[in-house]
Amino acid sequence: MHTSPSPARAGAPSAPSTAQSIALVAEREIASKLRSKAFVISTAILFLGALALVVWGGFSAGNTSGTPVAVTSDAVQFVPESANFEITDVADRADAEALVASGDVDAAIVADSSSPLGFTVIADSEAPTQLILTLAQVPPVELLNPDDTNPALRYLVAIGFGIVFLLAASLFGGTIAQSVVEEKQTRVVELLISAIPTRALLAGKVVGNTILAMGQILVLAAVAIIGLTVTGQGAILQGLGAPIAWFAVFFLFGFILLASLFAAAAAMVSRQEDIGSTTTPLTMLIMAPYFLVIFFNDNPTVLAVMSYVPFSAPVGMPMRLYLGEAQWWEPILSLLILIATCVAAILIGARIYQNSLLRMGARVKLRDALRG
Repeated sequence: MHTSPSPARAGAPSAPSTAQSIALVAEREIASKLRSKAFVISTAILFLGALALVVWGGFSAGNTSGTPVAVTSDAVQFVPESANFEITDVADRADAEALVASGDVDAAIVADSSSPLGFTVIADSEAPTQLILTLAQVPPVELLNPDDTNPALRYLVAIGFGIVFLLAASLFGGTIAQSVVEEKQTRVVELLISAIPTRALLAGKVVGNTILAMGQILVLAAVAIIGLTVTGQGAILQGLGAPIAWFAVFFLFGFILLASLFAAAAAMVSRQEDIGSTTTPLTMLIMAPYFLVIFFNDNPTVLAVMSYVPFSAPVGMPMRLYLGEAQWWEPILSLLILIATCVAAILIGARIYQNSLLRMGARVKLRDALRG
């Protein structure tokens, strides 16, 4: 006698694969963020602020009217045509230095075969901000009476890389931590891991937030390109092209590293009030590169160390590339170190996350979370 398969068996849905589980969780993470008014509003403010900063910087760079500058005859070709300096033609370097020392001009542009740009700027105690911005790349500056000052463009680029990394990493790292604890507190996590593997849940959260973070980075890059193009700062854009591209690559792996650790740290607690107790060290790691690049952007040794430390490499290496202080092989080596650290962080984070997710009540000790 022929028997057909039971309806329950025939119609039972098959369990999703690991890839499908990761995709489902990632889609859920993205949808929840896009439905959040706070996230949308803060993102819009970030984009508008970035656009205003780029446009203001571009117009400030272009507004060079009234800046007296001495230019030697063999350095005329290095002065941008769009610049509106009060130019004084001088015969040689000695005459240029004399005018700078007497205060008749704010700075001098002289040809210099030893300079990678072909020229050098001579100033008294500091180089004029508008002059440095107009020259697009930070040229060698010789100060007749040196003072503790930083070139304006170097400082602006340092702020740009530092603040973008700080805001994006802290914003999404914090939301990942809150999401993990909220799921534990409401017991939703018990339903989730009954349907999908724990590691797929972690991977989905990391992937979803990484997509959103990289989306923000790409939009910010587009904002910078549009702003610099509109204000006629093509030379600055050309100098920033490669560093911005490297920043995006370094940020991708750096964010995955931090996202995995934020999720693992949050899984060790069961209340929103306790998140800070486990995520504060990670927050400090995010803030450190910002302050270091702001205060030490003119220190080659500090920048070199930053460019090889995984948590600061996304800021340090692009900054060195912009300044021309890194050899061609250095970003590749730094990226390999970052990727290796990222893999280790994912493995450790996944273990902590898996061993802590279902432990309710008191905070899980790190030793217990690693031991399982």
